[in-house]
Amino acid sequence: MQTLSWIDWSVLGATLIAIVAYGTWQTRGSKNVKDYLRGGNTSKWWTIGLSVMATQASAITFLSTPGQAYNDGMGFVQFYFGLPIAMIVICMVFIPLYHRLKVYTAYEFLENRFDLKTRTLAAILFLIQRGLAAGITIFAPAIILSVVLGWDLLTLNIIIGFLVIIYTVSGGTRAVNVTQKHQMVVIFIGMFIAFFLIVDKLPQDITFSKALDIAGASGKMEVLDFSFNLNNRYTFWSGIIGGTFLMLSYFGTDQSQVQRYLSGKSVKEMQLGLIFNGLLKVPMQFFILLVGVMVFVFYQFNEAPVNFNPTATEVVLNSEYADEYKALQEEQKQIFRDKQNIINSFTNSNNPEATKYISAANAANDELRQEARNLIDKASKSENIKVESNDKDYVFIHFILNNLPRGLIGLLLAVILSAAMSSTASELNALGSTTTMDLYKRNTSEKTEEQMVKASRWFTFLWGLIAIGVACVANLAENLIQLVNIIGSIFYGNVLGIFLLAFFFKFIKGNAVFVAALITQVAVIALYLLDEYEYINLPFLWLNFVGCAIVIAIACLLQFITPINKTIHA
Repeated sequence: MQTLSWIDWSVLGATLIAIVAYGTWQTRGSKNVKDYLRGGNTSKWWTIGLSVMATQASAITFLSTPGQAYNDGMGFVQFYFGLPIAMIVICMVFIPLYHRLKVYTAYEFLENRFDLKTRTLAAILFLIQRGLAAGITIFAPAIILSVVLGWDLLTLNIIIGFLVIIYTVSGGTRAVNVTQKHQMVVIFIGMFIAFFLIVDKLPQDITFSKALDIAGASGKMEVLDFSFNLNNRYTFWSGIIGGTFLMLSYFGTDQSQVQRYLSGKSVKEMQLGLIFNGLLKVPMQFFILLVGVMVFVFYQFNEAPVNFNPTATEVVLNSEYADEYKALQEEQKQIFRDKQNIINSFTNSNNPEATKYISAANAANDELRQEARNLIDKASKSENIKVESNDKDYVFIHFILNNLPRGLIGLLLAVILSAAMSSTASELNALGSTTTMDLYKRNTSEKTEEQMVKASRWFTFLWGLIAIGVACVANLAENLIQLVNIIGSIFYGNVLGIFLLAFFFKFIKGNAVFVAALITQVAVIALYLLDEYEYINLPFLWLNFVGCAIVIAIACLLQFITPINKTIHA
C-alpha cells in the first residue's frame, strides 16, 4: 500500500484549511441569538438543500456505502425510498408550523402544544442519540484512516474534532451552512473523478455496459426486492414504510436537520431546499453504490486481498493461524485465475450460460472471505487484540490508496474528512442550540442576547469535547453506516410519534404523551435487544414505525383512561 506523497498532503491540507478558514472568516462576529442559531435567516434554497444533504452524508456514507455495494450490491438504495415522501410531508406540515411559531428548535413547539416536561424529554432523547452519533461520525473516518495510513487513532479523533469545533463555535449555524455548501462541491467532484477513474482502469475491451453485465451476473445489480421476508434487511417495503418514518423523524424532528432549514429566508426557500434534497438524495446514493459496484468489477480483473483491513491481515499472519490464512490466500488466487477465463468467455461471446459460472466463482470467493474473517476472529481472540474482521468499510479506501494517481489520493481523503467535518459540525451546532434553548434558557433567569450566544458557544464546545470522547472509546460495528442508522432507529420512532400526536391528535394532553414516551423508549430498546440476541426477528428499520405506533397507541389509551378514572373517583 503506497504512502501519501507531498502532493497528496498538500491537496489534503490545503482543502481542509481553506474550508475551516473560509467558514470562520465568512461568519465572524455573530452577536445575537438569531444570527448565531438561525444564521440570521439569510440562507437561499440551494444552500439549505446542500447543507441538509451534507449533514446526512457523513464520512460514513463515502466509506461504508461503496463497501456495502461491493459486498451486497445495489439493494441498499431501497433504504432511501421513503425520503421523497418524507420531504413532501415535512414541507406541507412541519415547515409552515415551525416558521409561524418562530422556533429556534423543534422541541420548543412541544412545550407550546403539551408542556415543559414533554419538551425536555424530547430534547434529552435527541441529545443522547445525536451525541453518540456525533462521536461515531468522527470515529468512522479516524479509525479507517488510522488503519490504512498508520496514523495514531487518538490523534486523528482529536484533529478532526477540533477542526470542526473551530468554525462551528466561531460562526454558529451560518458557518455550518457556508462550509457545507463548499464541502459538498468538493465531495461531488471527488466522487465523480473516482467513478470515471475506476471505469477507465477496467480492461480496454470492457465497456461500462459490459461492466454492468458482469456485476449483474454476480447479483450486484438487483435494486428492488418486493419480498416481505423480514430476514432481508433492505427491501422495497422496509424502505417505503420504515424508511419514510425514519426520514420523517430525522428531517422533521432532529435538530441537526431542522436547524439547517430554519435558517432559510422564507417558507418557500425552506421548502425548495428540502424538495431539492429529496430529488437529489436518492440518485446520489444510487451513484455512490454504483461506485462500489464498479470497484467490485475492477477487482474481477485485479487481485483483491482476502481481507481489505490491513491490520486484520497483519494480526492473523502473526498468529498460530498464519498457515491456514496463507492457504486461503493461495486458494483465492486460483479462484481469481479461473474467473478470468470465465469472464473472458462471457465478454467475448456474450454467452448467457457463463453468468452462472461467474456467479458461482464469486460465491466461492465470498465463502473463502468468510473463512478468512473467522480465522481473523480466532487470531484476535487468541492474541487478545481487538481487530475488525468485517472489512466492508475498508474496501473503498483500499482502492483509493492503491490505484489512484498521486494528488487525487489527497483529494479523495479530503472528501472523506470534509464529509466527516460537515456532518459533525451540524450535529455539534444542533446539540449546542438544543442545550441552550431547551434546557439552559428554559430553566434559568432571563439572559441577554450576548449571554445566550456565549452560552451556546460554550455548550457547542462542550459537546465537541464529548463527541471526541465518544470517538476515542467507540468500537466498530458490522458496518458503520448501519450503526448510525441503528442508533437513530432506536430513538427516532418515539420522537416522531410525539410530534405526530402534537400535530394530529388535538385531544391528547401532555401527561399522557410524557408517560407514553417513557414507556415506548424502554419498549423499543427491549425490542432491539431481543432482535440482537435473536429471540425475535425485527430488523432495525422497522423500529421507526413500531416506536411511532406504540407511543401513539399508549398515549391515546392513557388519555382515554384518564377521564374514566376521574369519573370513577368523582
